[in-house]
Amino acid sequence: MPQTPKRSHLTSASATPHVPQPTPAASATADPHTPDHATAPGPDSRTPPHERTAVGASDAGERATVRSWLAVLTVAIGIFSVVTTEMLPVGLLTSIGSSLHISDGMAGLAMTLPGLVAAVAAPLLAVTIGRLDRKRVLCALMVLLIGANLLSAIAPTFSILLIARVLVGLSIGGVWSIAAGLAVRLVPERSVPAATSVIFSGIAVASVLGVPAGTLIGDLADWRAAFWVMAALALAILVAMVVLLPPLPANQSIRLRELPALLRNPTLRVGLITTALLVTGHFGAYTYIRPVLEEVSGVGSGLISTLLLVYGVAGIAGNFLAGARAGRDPRGTLMLLSALLTVAVVLIAVVGDSTPGVIVLLVVWGLAYGGVSVSAQGWMLRAAPQAREVGSALFVSVFNLAIALGALLGGRAADGIAMPSVLWFGGALAVLALANLWVFGGRVMPRQR
Repeated sequence: MPQTPKRSHLTSASATPHVPQPTPAASATADPHTPDHATAPGPDSRTPPHERTAVGASDAGERATVRSWLAVLTVAIGIFSVVTTEMLPVGLLTSIGSSLHISDGMAGLAMTLPGLVAAVAAPLLAVTIGRLDRKRVLCALMVLLIGANLLSAIAPTFSILLIARVLVGLSIGGVWSIAAGLAVRLVPERSVPAATSVIFSGIAVASVLGVPAGTLIGDLADWRAAFWVMAALALAILVAMVVLLPPLPANQSIRLRELPALLRNPTLRVGLITTALLVTGHFGAYTYIRPVLEEVSGVGSGLISTLLLVYGVAGIAGNFLAGARAGRDPRGTLMLLSALLTVAVVLIAVVGDSTPGVIVLLVVWGLAYGGVSVSAQGWMLRAAPQAREVGSALFVSVFNLAIALGALLGGRAADGIAMPSVLWFGGALAVLALANLWVFGGRVMPRQR
């Protein structure tokens, strides 16, 4: 089929050895009214030909094979494992603090540190891995994750635990940013949108199920057992990656100076700011959800793991509900999620002394936050479809920095003011995210018809 001039321009640009920097000719990326960039990434002319290396299919018209989908599922579970490992301390703060003789606020550093490391590691790893085969890089990062979980499980002091959490941060920054752009290389073009949703669902499911799963394991055994389980899961994923992933040679290398250049895109900036506010607010409150439920709501320790599982189920539902809507209207979806998050978090502080009320509010909270990652990532891919790997690295950096900042600021509020203050902090940032989308989002991300 003959190509249009715009398609030809993007195709030739993607064939260069480096991600193209914004130029006057390419500045349409930042223009939300340009039709070619106002649609969600998918099987169209924006997928560079050199990225279309599907497993078991050489033509865009072929169906994805079972092996292709197993490879996609392996990548999704790989993301699930690193994000779950990052989230584990949320449901184990009380146990970790008691075992290692530190306060809940200090134990929150186990959440803060991996996020900070991942925020720095994501863009730096994208640059340093150069043209290394991505399969080998992913396998090496899974080995690192196994070591980090084993070290966490045997850590005799909090300092050793923090060293293990640094290794977790390195794994997160690398696995997440690499995996974000793999769908186009694992399945034929017609299956790319579905494969992308499956891969990103690993992030959402980990965000909402990782905490209750870790809490349940900690209640059944102790907090160290949760890390032993994650080490075993990471080992199984490593084997699956070796067997199921095809060779994934690098298609392009990234220069460090290309990362800030992408920030000239106003659509990307609005999405990153919204992500930072929502994730910081969420983790400012949710990192301390166990002590909040114990102190504010008077919930017994035996019921907390059940409540967090209810939250997790609601979060998975929110992921798929938001994912279906965000493709057409990412701004409206994120605005709705911001509003729901605000209501749920603030009302727990106001009427959280009622167990039935807390259950309802946790369901709303799960529905809201469960849709954040898939909606925000969808915004990112629409904002910079011509630079997926670079855009993903920036998104991962901001997302994990927000996790770290939320856990840190929430810890300071919990120790310096009172435990309920973390809820007001989370609600305030969700309101700011809503305001950012209301004022600036409509200019850069119009709803698709």
